[in-house]
Amino acid sequence: MRILIMGGTRFIGVYLTKILVAQGHEVVLFNRGNKPAPLAGVKQIHGDRKDAAQLQEKLSSQEFDAIFDNNGRELSDTQPLVEIFKGRVQHFIYMSSAGVYLKSDQLPHIEGDPVDPKSRHKGKHETEAYLSSQGVPFTAIRPTYIYGPQNYNDLEAWFFDRIVRDRAIPIPGNGMHITQLGHCQDLARAMSQVLGNQQAIGQIYNVSGDRYVTFDGLARTCAAAVGKSPDELEIVHYQPKQFDFGKRKAFPMRVQHFFADVHKAMNQLNWQPEYDLLAGLKDAYEHDYLPSGRHQAAVDFSVDEEILAAS
Repeated sequence: MRILIMGGTRFIGVYLTKILVAQGHEVVLFNRGNKPAPLAGVKQIHGDRKDAAQLQEKLSSQEFDAIFDNNGRELSDTQPLVEIFKGRVQHFIYMSSAGVYLKSDQLPHIEGDPVDPKSRHKGKHETEAYLSSQGVPFTAIRPTYIYGPQNYNDLEAWFFDRIVRDRAIPIPGNGMHITQLGHCQDLARAMSQVLGNQQAIGQIYNVSGDRYVTFDGLARTCAAAVGKSPDELEIVHYQPKQFDFGKRKAFPMRVQHFFADVHKAMNQLNWQPEYDLLAGLKDAYEHDYLPSGRHQAAVDFSVDEEILAAS
């Protein structure tokens, strides 16, 4: 297949590009051109996806069998792309988010659960609904927290920063909130498994790790990944409502239970996660955190100090 990836030079796009090329597909990336292609010989078309005129100018003459829209956040990001290629592609794979789900007393989240109209990810669900209404042969992927090498969001690195410096880990609540992480390589493999799968047309899939973890458990697993004893880790619990952090971020995850069932993807996409949490965190630590030199970089712990002082 000839495949267009929107993005393709950061995090998930890098893994997906490598997988698709290894499978024998011709991959073309559309992005701003700020980073090199992940593999030599992969064609890039440079432009601003938020400029509908640029999309029309640079893509309307191109032909693709499938499109991976990895970085569309709002309906306005994706609609111009659909208008160009509607009726011209076999498959449109959209990167959505499990963040669209409405908080619920019943967990894990499953596909079809109510969505939160006030979610900061509401644009993702609006895009899913639009793709369905337009008769586009689409599949939507809803990951929970994504981690692994090249992660540009402070998630596992937030924990590593504190653990390598033997600092206490401030965790909101009682540490027993349950969450879920999915390794970037596993996510990219699931996305690639969608191609050529007619059962996946019109479907939404939760994709993440197949087990869940508490906040405290995540901290201890990060310690083990770094090579330190989880039993010696100092965890300090605090109540976020007692502090006014303003726009400063005190913790890298939403303070609620947040996890989704991934069996639909496992059953219909012939996929299963290869990384358990410890192996995935070791991968992130050894192949990204240490090589980046972040373990020696200056880190602002002022919010931590405020929490620890009050504790």
